Amino acid sequence: MGGGDKTQIVGYPVRMTIRRISVFPLSGAILFPGMQLPLHIFEPRYRDLIGDSLARDRMVGMIQPKGQGNNPPLFEVGCLGRIGDVEAMEDGRYNIILEGLQRFSVVKELDATTSFRQVEAELWEEDEAGDALSIAERASIEIEARRFADSQGYAVDWTAVGQLDDYSLVNAIAQIAPFDYAAKQALLEARGLSMRADLIVQLMQFFGRHDGSEDRVTLQ
Repeated sequence: MGGGDKTQIVGYPVRMTIRRISVFPLSGAILFPGMQLPLHIFEPRYRDLIGDSLARDRMVGMIQPKGQGNNPPLFEVGCLGRIGDVEAMEDGRYNIILEGLQRFSVVKELDATTSFRQVEAELWEEDEAGDALSIAERASIEIEARRFADSQGYAVDWTAVGQLDDYSLVNAIAQIAPFDYAAKQALLEARGLSMRADLIVQLMQFFGRHDGSEDRVTLQ
């Protein structure tokens, strides 16, 4: 499977458009509208997926699988992204930047003849990008983020963090925080920026410890 380091809408979603989406199931990787996700694609079926997407509309659906194996069940909610920057390598691998567009809910998985999986999904009509946290909410997430980063030994440019708007701050933390797949999915499905910010604070408080045996704090 391909993957990459994770980096870099209060309205409730209204189901709007149904469309066919080719999906990239990747545990621990989530994407939000307006955010970016760098990916290194090396597994043959996902190289097929990217090649097909580039030949058509450059669209790819990021979604988490519920388990291991070749074709595990998928979570209901994912995010549709558009391939922005792309580096095609001579051996068939790709480095891409996926730009988040809209979250979606899976209606059903399709019986596709392609090597990669496809779903029928409902796109969410949403716009959180203009939402703002209260002063108390912003302070809470920044304070807890500092505590969490210190506990995990992360080096963070806090000056740059302080310049982020609320939407970018909340969703960047949601994408890069080293929580397990269940916590990541809860963040993706949280409806409203304030709700997601509150959940992030709770997760950082609960998992802001490291026993030295694993690289990732988990819900397990």
